[in-house]
Amino acid sequence: MTPHLVQYQGSKRNIAGDVIQHFPKKIGRLIEPFCGTAAISIAAAQRGLTDRFILNDINKPLVQLLKMCINSPENLINEYSNIWQQQFDSSVDHISYFYKVRDEFNSSQDPALFLFLLARVVKGAVRYNNKGQMNQSCDKRRYGTKPAQIARNVNAISSLLKGKVEFYCADYKEVLQLAELGDLVYMDPPYQGTSETRDNRYYDGIAYEEFVMELSKLNSRGIDYIISYDGSTGEKKHGKDLPNDLNLTHLFINAGGSAQATLLGRKETTYESLYLSDKIQPGTITESLQLDLLL
Repeated sequence: MTPHLVQYQGSKRNIAGDVIQHFPKKIGRLIEPFCGTAAISIAAAQRGLTDRFILNDINKPLVQLLKMCINSPENLINEYSNIWQQQFDSSVDHISYFYKVRDEFNSSQDPALFLFLLARVVKGAVRYNNKGQMNQSCDKRRYGTKPAQIARNVNAISSLLKGKVEFYCADYKEVLQLAELGDLVYMDPPYQGTSETRDNRYYDGIAYEEFVMELSKLNSRGIDYIISYDGSTGEKKHGKDLPNDLNLTHLFINAGGSAQATLLGRKETTYESLYLSDKIQPGTITESLQLDLLL
């Protein structure tokens, strides 16, 4: 099983196998300008697809957390264990302790504190206020991932990626400029519904037209890329497709049942769009990827 650092809303861990089956056979570096918790890079490393990675995210504490996980796993495990245990030793209840840790993190940006918060926030979803401070609430039903499980995941991720990663916290356009022939860029930008303006789920969104222009630049440079970009749930479509003049292959991945629809008593399946740049040949077409043949 592919290890993951923590539950994280928007993570591609559950569909990583469907994504990487379309990777070229030879990859120089795998570059993730919107890496999140690096689910795709972890899966690619586990399968030995490349041994060089660039991980970037505009969310600096997230990049610092990944860097500590990969380069200093013992320190992260020990610090997380201490923070996790203190919720039971504290003079306040465990819920109040969460908010105390959140206040401390917003001041210090400490990666171990961030990991604890990610392990306890509602639905694994990070939220920020207009000052860039984390303001997501605590999941009152649980205490967060146990240290033993965190240790297993952190050690596994570190063993896969240590000494193989360059870390950045920059605008995605700057990171795209680093790509060279033979590299593969995998992009999982924020959904279009959050892209035009600042959104409390992200430090920064991206504009559709600007993103299309950057893809056109990659085409002109001959850089291979794959994009996870919106999709549909039931009859609802999320955002508009990328334009035909980019010459992309458009596939769909079955991402499973919609949790939100289930809460409302409906059974709906979410399909995520996957775009392949023009030189990439699609991998095995599974049942979940045949939708584009029917459109």
